Amino acid sequence: MNISVISFTQNGIRLSEKLADIRKDVILYTKCSAGEKYETAHSVTYARQSVKEWAQEEMKKGNALLFIGACGIAVRAIAPYISDKLYDSPVIVADETGKYVIPILSGHIGGANRIAVELADVLGAQPVITTATDINHRFAVDLFAKKNNFMISNKDGIAKVSAKALTGQDITISVETGHIDENCRRHAGVNIIPYPPDRYVDVIVTGEDTKSDAALLLRPKEYAVGIGCKKGKETEKIEEFIKRCEDEAGILEEQLFALASVDLKKDEQGLLTWSRKHNIPFLTYTAQQLRSVEGEFEPSPFVLEKTGVDNVCERAAMKACEPFGRLIYGKHAQDGMTIAIAKRKWSVTFDEE
Repeated sequence: MNISVISFTQNGIRLSEKLADIRKDVILYTKCSAGEKYETAHSVTYARQSVKEWAQEEMKKGNALLFIGACGIAVRAIAPYISDKLYDSPVIVADETGKYVIPILSGHIGGANRIAVELADVLGAQPVITTATDINHRFAVDLFAKKNNFMISNKDGIAKVSAKALTGQDITISVETGHIDENCRRHAGVNIIPYPPDRYVDVIVTGEDTKSDAALLLRPKEYAVGIGCKKGKETEKIEEFIKRCEDEAGILEEQLFALASVDLKKDEQGLLTWSRKHNIPFLTYTAQQLRSVEGEFEPSPFVLEKTGVDNVCERAAMKACEPFGRLIYGKHAQDGMTIAIAKRKWSVTFDEE
């Protein structure tokens, strides 16, 4: 995820340059009136559209947003585009002197709190974290879900579990048998209940199709779609084919944790657009990495000649699911595209870091 930074003064531009000196994932913009003529060693783009339009474009790209200016500017800019706490872009604000860095949207699931701490470290600033579970050092179930790549089935349960954690009570969690990482350090305030639970628990984690009266149901994102395609393939065609393959494999989009391909496709706009639209990471691997994947795959001399690897879709899906992944939907072709789906072996960790 890139961080799109917008400044409004020459001091703000200088602060954004300080970030660019150290981090390669920042893209610099400015609305400073002198921005078009400001001499800079970094590429700073003058944003000719309104701040609201800029925010909308960057959020559509799936970038994190950093406003160097007043919180009010950021709030007014992003307000029309806030839709769902599970999918909102992370938004952070910093003052132009670099004293404070404040996450204001999607602190846990989007990662704004983590990004704010990292940026504050670079700037020598004070991160201002306001999330109750963080400042009280309590178990944050939404952050737990994000770290473990779990789908949150009922987001209203987040508030219920967090409210209980903030009273100092232990959170009870029941995890599908065989999926707890026994080597991890357990989080204080978490009580593990055998699965299936014989009583009410706060959180259930399972890939099984089960009904529960738990406050929160978390399901692992278990599947990766491997894809190969001709250059310039339209997003609409990609969308249609992926949906067809999901239906045939009997899985839901919410169960996907990655779209994967060969690194020759890392700038393929159709794949990037699909990834941003569905908020599913797009992973790419070198031909050498794909060739190293063990297993039997349907070879293609043509693909080998063009990419350096005999099969892209099956190998990419399996690579994303390492270790212990298995192919559950072999190579299917349609209109210059190939798709395969693999399933990963998931586990739960309660590490605090």
